[in-house]
Amino acid sequence: MKPRVYLSSPHMSGHELKYVHEAFDQNWIAPLGPNVDRFEETLGSYCGVKHAAALSSGTAALHLALVMLGVKTGDEVLVSSFTFSASVNPIVYQGATPVFIDSELDTWNMDPDLLEAAILDRRAKGGTNKIKAIVVVHLYGMPAKMDKIMEVANRYDIPVIEDAAEALGSKYNGKALGSFGKMAILSFNGNKIITTSGGGALISDDESLIKKARFLATQARDQAPHYQHSEIGYNYRMSNVLAGIGRGQMEVIDDRISKRREIYSYYKKNLDKFEGIKFLSEPGIGYFSNFWLTTVLIDESKLGVSKEKIAEELAKHNIETRPVWKPMHLQPVFKNFASYLNNNSEYLFKNGLCLPSGSNMSETTLKQIVDIICQTISKKS
Repeated sequence: MKPRVYLSSPHMSGHELKYVHEAFDQNWIAPLGPNVDRFEETLGSYCGVKHAAALSSGTAALHLALVMLGVKTGDEVLVSSFTFSASVNPIVYQGATPVFIDSELDTWNMDPDLLEAAILDRRAKGGTNKIKAIVVVHLYGMPAKMDKIMEVANRYDIPVIEDAAEALGSKYNGKALGSFGKMAILSFNGNKIITTSGGGALISDDESLIKKARFLATQARDQAPHYQHSEIGYNYRMSNVLAGIGRGQMEVIDDRISKRREIYSYYKKNLDKFEGIKFLSEPGIGYFSNFWLTTVLIDESKLGVSKEKIAEELAKHNIETRPVWKPMHLQPVFKNFASYLNNNSEYLFKNGLCLPSGSNMSETTLKQIVDIICQTISKKS
């Protein structure tokens, strides 16, 4: 069988070993240490924020952000419906209620008009003080319409948490994603644009929030000569070893982004000729996507083949594809929560497909994928 072509596999540079070896040489294996400190500094600088806390996952980062905003039972958090469940689960951890906001079709992200409509409707129903946060996701690395979203959020004085788990290195109007809201979360899972094997980060310009996050992430241990705890804490800190991997990865992040953008451009150049294939593309000059994944919409009525058929043919060659995210308001676990819909995310879910986009994918493999798709379309009759 041919070697597996993954959707987005880890891509090591060799720089990581230097920092991992330092951790071993110093026997600094446990959480915290010099690699964690340097990794946090690098992340903050790269994302255009003053402070960062390296954590065990992006989910942990979002959970801490909600904790620090005082989100609790009875509160509501407005969140993108078209996302992965990790954007929503921490809201439920806190006993709060997610309220789902549908997408606009330019970026596939949260619709600012629906966001405002939801705020007005929730307030009209007696929930003036219930909305504690907005969680906006930058899907597949594509920036949301942050100017409009922040305008709405500021008008109603609701803090914004950016879920930039898929969007490290992406920019909106020249400003790094993750630097717009009160806080933002990053993910370094194995399939992300850089990886620490598992891990994430919380970033912010507010030093007090990041200090608090670090405190809560290390079991909220008070400064005392004995083990004393005045608050509930969590075991959410990143290890010094994994942070070493992150330091090496950050040394090549611009190369990784450049490669992903090249992959997107190759797909678009060779497949855009088909009327039934439409790409998630930057909708204007103010958008800069890392194109973590190249995603397309397949119109079977125009193309003559379905997205399932394309995925099936690629799978025969051991090439992985993936449907786009199933919207949260369609998930059985979240079906009873309020949603503000325009049917866009359901349309995207029905027609969307993620193509292999890993930065370690060879030009030969990329050409093979395009050839298989073209051959599948040519055989439609």
